[in-house]
Amino acid sequence: MGQPMVVGVDGSPSSLDAVETAAREAAVRGVGLRLVHAFGRTSSHVPRSGPPWSPAGAGVRELVDGTLAEAERRARDAAPGVELARDVAAGDPSAVLVFASRTASLTVVGSHGRGTVAGLLLGSTAGQLAAHGHCPVLVVREAGRAGGPVLLAVDDAPASAPAVRFAFAEARLHGAPLTAVHVCRPGSADAYDGAADPPFVTYDRGHLRDHAEQVLDAALAGCEQRYPEVTVRRRPVIGRVRHTLVEASADARLLVVGARGGGGFTGLLLGSVSQAVLHHARCPVAVVRDGRE
Repeated sequence: MGQPMVVGVDGSPSSLDAVETAAREAAVRGVGLRLVHAFGRTSSHVPRSGPPWSPAGAGVRELVDGTLAEAERRARDAAPGVELARDVAAGDPSAVLVFASRTASLTVVGSHGRGTVAGLLLGSTAGQLAAHGHCPVLVVREAGRAGGPVLLAVDDAPASAPAVRFAFAEARLHGAPLTAVHVCRPGSADAYDGAADPPFVTYDRGHLRDHAEQVLDAALAGCEQRYPEVTVRRRPVIGRVRHTLVEASADARLLVVGARGGGGFTGLLLGSVSQAVLHHARCPVAVVRDGRE
């Protein structure tokens, strides 16, 4: 059996959805699942009076036990044969899960938990884990489309290679096709030919599409040979990155994006684009870092 998976548990509906998804993923992979509950300053649902396990903190143990018991029940209902373990830690949930991800094959969290505004990831456990986790991180938003493809956001940065490998492995694992998307944005530095001031540039759409196809060919070549059983569809797109990825996610089972070791998303998936994907994707989002700090 390989490294176990980890799922963050706080009792919120979003985290329980993540538990069910994690249990099914663990079953497919043939690995165990650790249910990790952390409480600290960011866990507003934990009583503040007294040390958490002292008599003065009466009720906290019952609260935590109840939260984990419900998570365990949901996991067993979703995947009865998965080996489960419970972990409880005192500390900031983000830091606890980042640490736990060091020995995990995949870390799963809901898109929002207790004490956060639904749908927003900025500064949340999910956002921090996606930026700093030591293994691929699966953020469970809406359920992916059954039978849909694995959607891979491709750019031409070397840091995206682990995300490409992860996406192919996921497609093979689930018997799903893979749709690889590269978006060229008119107005970017490589979007026009010849010397001209940007306000006066006439964009060559044929050149943009050729460039997108070249990026896709280069990024996918090695994995297509390694995973010949995976059906691959290339989608070179000229347009807006955020809009393209969010719209395409509505028909996908999973969206896979790459991230640099420092926490920023690679290439075209920087800043507001990464936030838009995590905030608005219509399926679970897997964030795969390249491991370089």
